[in-house]
Amino acid sequence: MHPLFANKTGLLLYLALWIPFAATLAYLLSVTGGLPWREAASITAPLAGIYAFVCLSAWYLCRYLPLGAARVPSLVLNHGEAAIIAALLWVVAAKGLSVLLERVFAGFDRRFSHQLPLLFAIGLQLYLLAVAVHYILLGLERSREAERHAQEAMLAAREAELRALKAQINPHFLFNSLNSISALATMDGLRARDMCLTLSDFLRRTLSLGDKETIPLTEEVAMAQLYLSVEKIRFGARLRFETRLDGECAACPVPPLILQPLIENAVKHGVAGMLEGGSIALAARCGNGWLTVTVENDFDPEAEAASRTGIGLENVRSRLRARYSGEASLRASATEATYRAELVLPCPSHGRRTAESWPS
Repeated sequence: MHPLFANKTGLLLYLALWIPFAATLAYLLSVTGGLPWREAASITAPLAGIYAFVCLSAWYLCRYLPLGAARVPSLVLNHGEAAIIAALLWVVAAKGLSVLLERVFAGFDRRFSHQLPLLFAIGLQLYLLAVAVHYILLGLERSREAERHAQEAMLAAREAELRALKAQINPHFLFNSLNSISALATMDGLRARDMCLTLSDFLRRTLSLGDKETIPLTEEVAMAQLYLSVEKIRFGARLRFETRLDGECAACPVPPLILQPLIENAVKHGVAGMLEGGSIALAARCGNGWLTVTVENDFDPEAEAASRTGIGLENVRSRLRARYSGEASLRASATEATYRAELVLPCPSHGRRTAESWPS
């Protein structure tokens, strides 16, 4: 079915475009054929309405013979034949109308019959013009369809990347946790058992996240605290943790386990390298449409650096790029004895985001 038949407004607009043509055709018949204006208008008005629908039939042939897929001779032959048939049908309709109008205007059929060749020529040109217009519209439709498919493919690729990045987190964390359990087992089997049970609880919680795109900040912080409870068994009093969470930020949506690599990084490259241990501080504030989360930890700049796999912070940055397309960031900095990671995410429930409101 022609798209115009499914769009009442578009169909009415299309028919309205034929009104000027009907007036022009009436003027032409009046000037060249000597028909009075009233007689010319009486026949051109219904003829324009009839041919408006005849020209819509070009859409079906254009769909059947798309440009580029069909050979030029085939296009010329098929559209040429269709134009001749359409013009002949228009002439037959015009002849029938002139016979009917003979009852209203004496001698009208005789005067109008001389204009049939002109009407046939105009019908040919109008139909071929309709063919050209339909090819243009079909080209635009294909262009929009290709753009839509490209956007869908881009979104699918982005979601696949997000799933792949998220899938890296648990194996990476599990690898480090198993190393911790292995080290602890040689010193304190009971604490190693407790760590296994707590780790099991943590993994069960992560599995419950499923394919969620975002979770409330409070839930994400709870996951971070559960992870730290695993490490707390290993480090004991050496690991200190504090949270400063703005109550208004509690419902801000964040990607699941986005804090996990930051906390893990703070433990592995901070507290673990200090004989007396250290503290990790998690803080969150929001405003002007942005959520800012910071993770600060003590570290010993003279301690031997732990081996790095490069997954942690880069994984977070990659997830932010894929999810927010440049509207989120992760910045890391270090002073003499403190390492700071700052995560900035959109939080639509807290105002309108602007470039000027980006947290400094």
